[in-house]
Amino acid sequence: MQSQKLIDGGCGYDVLGANRELAGAEVELVSLERRERRLKQALAAVADYYDFVLIDCPPSLSMLTLNGLCAAHGVVVPMQCEYFALEGVTDLVHTIKQVHANLNKDLQIIGLLRGMFDPRITLQQQVSEQLKGHFGNKVFNTVIPRNVRLAEAPSYGLPGVVFDPSSKGAQAFVAFAEEMVERIQGM
Repeated sequence: MQSQKLIDGGCGYDVLGANRELAGAEVELVSLERRERRLKQALAAVADYYDFVLIDCPPSLSMLTLNGLCAAHGVVVPMQCEYFALEGVTDLVHTIKQVHANLNKDLQIIGLLRGMFDPRITLQQQVSEQLKGHFGNKVFNTVIPRNVRLAEAPSYGLPGVVFDPSSKGAQAFVAFAEEMVERIQGM
């Protein structure tokens, strides 16, 4: 994989995007010792160069996701306010607790982010309220709305906040980033 150096408003950041080679990593990890800690070891070599490292993991508990959880200090759980997602978040929280107990004592849930939210849909409002009732202040205040401009952005090869920074979806992601940084600094 190749890193792409990006500069935004004087702040630099690197993006290391996934590619087809990552699919083979899953297979290769199976036979390695300490396979669940390989990402943590790799990141340790560059940790002093970054204030934050964000790892986007697949939504399944694969070896890649387990590596991400073992390397992380915190987890942001993005979820749609749908019934099956509500069931899935219970399983994910259980997995995070297991990883915390057995593999990574630093791991904690930073928060749950409600995404692709449409306030006109009663079920989504109900699921959102259930999340807030069950997880309390772990649910981010920011909600990412269902937004056409965000959905169009990948077809242009751009993040939503770059494709149309004035869209409601992009503005929500910026607000979420600010809320997340505040939350992390308060931990």
